[in-house]
Amino acid sequence: MHHPTATPVTPSRRTVAKAAAAAGFAALFGAATTARAQAATQISARTLDISVTSAALGRSAPVRVILPTAHATQPNRTWPVLYLLHGAHDDYTSWTRETDIEAFTEGLDLIVAMPDAGPTGIPTKWLDGTDYETFQLTEVPAVLRGTYRASTVRAVAGVSTGGYGAMAHAARNPGAFTAAASYSGILDTTLLGVPPIVDAIVSRENLSAWSLWGNPILQLLTWNSFNPRARATGLRGTPLYVSQGSGLAGGLGDWLPEALESALWPSAHSFTALLGLLGIPVTTHYYSGGGHSWEYWQKEFTTSWPILAAALGV
Repeated sequence: MHHPTATPVTPSRRTVAKAAAAAGFAALFGAATTARAQAATQISARTLDISVTSAALGRSAPVRVILPTAHATQPNRTWPVLYLLHGAHDDYTSWTRETDIEAFTEGLDLIVAMPDAGPTGIPTKWLDGTDYETFQLTEVPAVLRGTYRASTVRAVAGVSTGGYGAMAHAARNPGAFTAAASYSGILDTTLLGVPPIVDAIVSRENLSAWSLWGNPILQLLTWNSFNPRARATGLRGTPLYVSQGSGLAGGLGDWLPEALESALWPSAHSFTALLGLLGIPVTTHYYSGGGHSWEYWQKEFTTSWPILAAALGV
């Protein structure tokens, strides 16, 4: 099944929690490329949406960009970039829709880039060759450097499947990012109970569950190749932040997002425990309760900001 479509991404307000409901609670638990900016749409004074013609995706894909306040008045300087990755069944507009990222970065000397990761929000290379990793790590940065004077300094953070993406990108591409942060991310994709969650996310978009990395048993090598935990040695030297709630344990009764948060709790611990064994420093925030939702992710981004800011030099 071919993953990308030729149609534009349609903004969505769905969340990972809703995906869990649709897929069923039982299902959840049981090469060199070129890219160019095709068009830009001004959203607000500092925010614009650009359409990037991507060879890696075989289509054009959107990126929301927040420019520095002084971008127009300082035409001879370059700017570090903070990449913010969205979660499953959401899109590249989610960070500006759900957080105060525009106001938060007012006056800061950095570019914020929020690239598309497709309907599943899993920014990886699919079996059919659709390659969101190359899109986000190679093609989008090239456009930002060529058109918006981005520097080569970049940090990455993401929620849920975007948290997966942040750690997977940094682990698979050592030195590509000066820091990486995950908020409720899927950080050990092969841990018992996690492949069904990943498969449910894919199936929710009417895609074959195994169209991502294949059968998690028969194609275990592929799954591990894209597993942040299995690639953890690549994170040595990169400042890291990982946060995760316990969900139902100590939760407030919003059972579905809390249940999904609970389901991912062991995955985060598996990941950070291995980092500890490897002697790779990581700042962790494990908190009681919490749900798989922006209410918590906004707070966690703010908590992690000193790490990201230091790495970006802002």
